[in-house]
Amino acid sequence: MDGSKLRRIVLVDDLRSFVDGRDAAVARSSAAGVALLERHRDERLDELWLDHDLGEADTIWPVVEVLERAAFEGRPFDIGVVHVHSANPAGAGKMAQALQRWGYRVRIASGSAAVGYLNE
Repeated sequence: MDGSKLRRIVLVDDLRSFVDGRDAAVARSSAAGVALLERHRDERLDELWLDHDLGEADTIWPVVEVLERAAFEGRPFDIGVVHVHSANPAGAGKMAQALQRWGYRVRIASGSAAVGYLNE
């Protein structure tokens, strides 16, 4: 295959991974998530999976702010769909609302079987 079917997927979650082993770039903190987004700035992301609570006092908000700022500046990230898979309903709702406001396509995926805790 020529690679044109290769999907770019980014997961920002402190503990969970894709249970089916799909190829994805993974960030375990908000700082790593911001760095990963910046690395893929000029590429299309087919899927962006976001968890709200990232351990200790860390949350997804620095990542959301990068996405919002890019849209505000007229250069939103090219993302097929943002999957909000947080188990925190209030946080998931706020994330979805913030991103939808800036034109991102968002799907609430709380409880998704795609992500789970693996023995890594």
